[in-house]
Formats: sequence, structure tokens, C-alpha cells
Amino acid sequence: MSLPTILQLPEIRKFFTLHRKLESLHHSGTARCRSSYRPAPLLSASPVRALVDEQIIIKGDFLPSHCPVTVCSRLCSEDGDVWEAFAHYNTNADGTINLSRDHSVGGSYMGCEPMGLFWGLQPAPGAREGLRLRKINVTTPYKVHLSLLEGHVSSSVAQATELAAVTTERWYTAPGVRRTDIRHNGVVGTLFLPPGPGPFPALLDLWGIGGGLVEYRSALLASRGYATLSLAYSRHKDLPGPQKRINVGGSYFKSAFHLIQDHHQVCANRVGIISLSFGVFLALRLAIQAVVKPSCLICINGPVGGSIDISNSEGMDFDGDKTHWLYEDQNHVSFRNVSLPTNFFPGTILKMENLACPIMYIVGEDDLSTSSTENANLLEETLRAAGKSKLLTRLSYPGAGHLIEPPYSPSSRASLWSIKPKKLITLWGGHPAPHAAAQEDAWKKILDFMESNLRQ
Repeated sequence: MSLPTILQLPEIRKFFTLHRKLESLHHSGTARCRSSYRPAPLLSASPVRALVDEQIIIKGDFLPSHCPVTVCSRLCSEDGDVWEAFAHYNTNADGTINLSRDHSVGGSYMGCEPMGLFWGLQPAPGAREGLRLRKINVTTPYKVHLSLLEGHVSSSVAQATELAAVTTERWYTAPGVRRTDIRHNGVVGTLFLPPGPGPFPALLDLWGIGGGLVEYRSALLASRGYATLSLAYSRHKDLPGPQKRINVGGSYFKSAFHLIQDHHQVCANRVGIISLSFGVFLALRLAIQAVVKPSCLICINGPVGGSIDISNSEGMDFDGDKTHWLYEDQNHVSFRNVSLPTNFFPGTILKMENLACPIMYIVGEDDLSTSSTENANLLEETLRAAGKSKLLTRLSYPGAGHLIEPPYSPSSRASLWSIKPKKLITLWGGHPAPHAAAQEDAWKKILDFMESNLRQ
């Protein structure tokens, strides 16, 4: 076998000298290439899919240092209406922005607001009057398009260069949550069950006299581990008419409570009630009856009495008596005075001294739809006189309005109430930033309250 030719020493030296020169040229060329190459701007959201009560981290990278940029959010509702928000930032020395760290200097909100692009959403210019963003189909997400724009802009019609974009999904329903339509013994609602066999702690979910079947809070609560029954009691096609009246009585709400309590996947002794607006009155009225024993109550901006005769067997008509309606702010109507305790119909103030379970009462101090502060005061005074102060947890939020909903929901200071016999816009109150802060804080405390009273 012949061996390869062995290089002589001078040749070896020449070989390595040439190799080093080539290696030097290669590295210097790479350095020059790197110095002239800049990655394209990047906008990221993490996680890109999340429940609506979860924060996400929004970042911009690979931007020029100390330059003005705008981050814009855009959402098309199920009704086809466009909602948008804008926030102005100046990039850092390293050419980045991070909405969890950096301050917006203008646009829809100011300051460090990691989720401002979501709670700051408002109808785009030219939209229909009186819009309110509410999820109808909870089995699909909100898709929110986020874009990074050159310069500081605050209008969708402005000519701005889109540098990068990402689309996020905001869900009310976690994977594995089960949704079931309920039409049983006259009860109309939707039951949401968490993933797994259970048994689960549970909630009856009551909204206000706007009526219909509102599912999104129930879906989110089921995503957090609570079997939840969203109940319709007015303005629904499957309920006795006419739709402008509440034509179901106390037995209807008892049946709904027992329906979820008796479900084979529910802990029968761990069932609470969550309520908003007139739903608070219904929840309190149900709780003081001996046949229903909820484990806890969560009451958001609602009355403890009524301005109408609730004993009327023909139903409760909320549009009949307009004595205490107040027109203000561009002739929009406020229902605040309707629920002043001094205006309650005789005999309708509930016997709150009979309450036997823990209650959380949440007050938006800028509520223009219910006299929440006055009602909370009356509730607190009654429980104190009965020696039951320890049952009450009271939360009060300056600048928050009536519609304290799950966190990061856009606020509506006013929205369409009715079309016939004439178009009517009602006032809810609330200012965007303090209202958003109230929703975030209240939701955390609601979950903690339920953890203490429904799980332990």
C-alpha cells in the first residue's frame, strides 16, 4: 500500500499561512456583513392565545433607537363594528419597546398600562352611536390585530407605515369547558361546566334588566373552575312575554338555584350567586329566603329595594314609571335616581338582616345607572345593626362606573338602551383608566372571595 506524499516543512508553512489569510478574510467579511444587516422590525405578543382575564406581554424589537412609534389594536365585533386603540411610545436606546415596562406618552391612554390596548378599545370614527362591546358567541375568541406603526398617530385614517403586526386571540372559554343550553321546567339559561368529572363549586349568574342571556362571565368563571348557570329572566324569546316586563316570579329563581345545586357534577353545599345591577336585588331577595341557602353572594352595583311594586302578579314593567329618570349629558338618560333608597316603593326594601352568608358588595363611585354607594351604605348599616358586619366585604372604586366586568373589557360610559318607541342612550358612568383598574382589582378579589367561600 503506498502512503500519501508527505509535505515538506516549507510547504507546510505555506499551507498554514494561506489558511490563516483566508480565515481572516472570511471573518472580516462576516463582520462587515453583520454590521450592515438589521433584522426587520418585530411585534410580538405572549401568549398569543389567552383567556380574557390574562395579561399578555407585548414587545417591539429591532427598531431604531429613540424614535416615535405607535402600537395600535383593532377588533371587529360580531356585529361588524370596528373598535380600536392607539398608544404612543418612544423606543429605548436598544431599539425596543415593552408595554409591560414602558410608558405611553399619548393616544388612548397614558403611562405604563400593559393591557391598555385592550381596555382602551373604543368604536372607530364613523361608528354607530351607542355601541357596547359584549361577546355573544363564547365558543369563539375575540381576534385582536396589533400593529406597530411609524411615528405617533391616533387615527385609523392617518397615513402611517405598518412596520410589523401580530394577531392575538382572547377567549372566554378554556379548552375542555362544556356549554349546555338549559330549557328545563321553565328555566331558561346556559350551564357551563369546567373540564373534568367534578364535583365543582358552582354559581348562579344574574345580570341586569337589559335582559337576554348573557354568557361570557359564566364561561370565564367555568374556565376558572366553577360550574356556572347564566340565567335569563327577561327579554328572551323562550320566556313568557311581553319582553319589556319581567314575567317570572320568585319560584323561577328558586328553581334555577336548585337546578344547578342538584346537578350531579356540583357540590350541593358550595353554590354561590354572582350578580350585577338589578340582578343584585334578585340575588339578595333569593338569599334571604329559608329555602335557598347560598354559600356566598357577589353583588356589583345593584339596589337593595325596588322602585316598582314587585308583588304585581302580572309582572314588573321597568319602562312604565319614568318619574325618576334623569336626562343629562347630551340628553342621555341616567337611572341613578330610580334606585335611591328614598325612592323605593313602600315595602320593597329587603330584610337584609336575615342574610346568613358572606357577601361581597362592589361599588363604582361614578355609577350613573344605580345609586350604588347609597345602597351599599344601607346594606352595611343594616348588617351592623343586626350584628352581622363580619359577613360584608365592601369594595369601592373611585372613577369606576356601573359595568364592572371581567378585566381588560373596554368601558362604555353610555350605550344604546332601546330603539322603540324612540332611540334611547343610557349612561353607565366610569372613566377609562380608573374603570379598567377597578375591573382588574375587583376580579382578583372576586376570585379570592370565591376561593375562600366556595372551595375551602
